[in-house]
Amino acid sequence: MATNALRSLWAEPRPARPSDRRPRDWALVAVLICWSVLEAALREDMAPLPLLLVAVLAVVAPLPWRRTHPLVVSAVAFGTVTVVDLVRVLTGSQGTLPSSVAATLLITYALFRWGSGREAASGLGVILLWLAITCVAETGSVAEMVAGYAFFLFAAALGAAIRYRTKIRVRDIDQAKARERELLARELHDTVAHHVSGIAIQAQAGRAVAASHPERAIEALAVIEDAATRTLTELRAIVGVLRSAQDTEFAPRPSVAEVERFATEGRTRPRVEVRLSGELDDLSPAVGAAIYRLAQESVTNARRHARHATRVTVAVTGDTDQVRLTVDDDGSAAGGRAPAGYGLVGMRERAALLGGTFHAGPAAARGWRVEAVLPRTGAPR
Repeated sequence: MATNALRSLWAEPRPARPSDRRPRDWALVAVLICWSVLEAALREDMAPLPLLLVAVLAVVAPLPWRRTHPLVVSAVAFGTVTVVDLVRVLTGSQGTLPSSVAATLLITYALFRWGSGREAASGLGVILLWLAITCVAETGSVAEMVAGYAFFLFAAALGAAIRYRTKIRVRDIDQAKARERELLARELHDTVAHHVSGIAIQAQAGRAVAASHPERAIEALAVIEDAATRTLTELRAIVGVLRSAQDTEFAPRPSVAEVERFATEGRTRPRVEVRLSGELDDLSPAVGAAIYRLAQESVTNARRHARHATRVTVAVTGDTDQVRLTVDDDGSAAGGRAPAGYGLVGMRERAALLGGTFHAGPAAARGWRVEAVLPRTGAPR
């Protein structure tokens, strides 16, 4: 497990879209250089001034590129200060500029914030080598050495923490967008697709009887007009919700009582019969809307795919704990049904989100049965 974790860290890619050079980066460079020159002029216990100025320029000047080229900047900066500290060890000189130390802390942070796993590991090796040499050059106490290591390890840990916090936030945003897309797709399929399917069926029927029974063709046109009006109304409601800046749900929500709208007269084939029984009052709005959508999609599927069907029966029964929906048709099983599409997927998801069960398949005797059982109050969110 540890080996796999190390391999995963080693293969970690760079974060996407690192920030490029900004005006404040150049302002930071200017401030650090001025600080270094002022301190070098005021202090006397310093290493040779030209050597320190070279070190400051090597550390501070690459700062604007620390996000886009973190390993190169780290190699240049820490490689230079390592050489400077080696010279200090050989010559016995003391003193460093705090401005260069501040810049190296920023570079360490950027290496673990913006570098890949390979870059971070390689840069860490250079940093640890420099820390070992600078501890010898400074000839400080053990506590000072530990504090030096702690500062740079803290900068590295802070960069890694912010990096992964941002990564998790981006992942959460992507997941939220995916859930919203699924919800929108399910609503569009269950509303618009239902009415459009009805329009297509009525148009086909009207075309078939237009020559022999013009009056029935006119009835079909009336049904098409009504379905088109409902489709436009629901589309406007969905678009209104999407354009709204407030956190709101799709509204208005249909209820169980509106399932009776699917019932048709005997002259329409297949005839749809609706039966509501039991305790259907005080249902959760989400459960009522789900029963309506499940019944709607089931009736649409029966009209489209049930060959030679003459009757579709929709039954909704409620008791103290749950509500049950069954939709049966007497269509022919010859040739099977159409393969499972987005409709069945959306129905199954809708039932699962509310803590219910869903099943669709051939009935025992003839035709096709859809059955869903939902708790009255829905699943806890």
